[in-house]
Amino acid sequence: MIFYTSLFMAFLYFKIARIYKKEEKSNTNFLLLNILVSIAIGTLLVYGFMHESWYIFLPVAYLFLIMASLMVSAVQLGIFIDGKPFIKISHLYKITPLFGMLISFSDLYLWGI
Repeated sequence: MIFYTSLFMAFLYFKIARIYKKEEKSNTNFLLLNILVSIAIGTLLVYGFMHESWYIFLPVAYLFLIMASLMVSAVQLGIFIDGKPFIKISHLYKITPLFGMLISFSDLYLWGI
């Protein structure tokens, strides 16, 4: 369960990071965070191919990719309650380091380090 949760967070992280790169001015802290999280996601994918069945892993990964894309697109279009935005894209930018930390820690837990 931890593997699939972190896999979904990984897709969500890189969808948010891709939008941040397009819309905001990049800085070295965010670049360093992206590099560290990409290494963690790479080892997460290696774990998935080694310990999960490929015929379950690949469709679930594709489903998570589509879900993450739709979620981020919905936030970009705007979720409004009483005329005020409920979730802004800036809120997602603020929790991006938390996603990176959770992905890294779950990766360490899965590998048993």
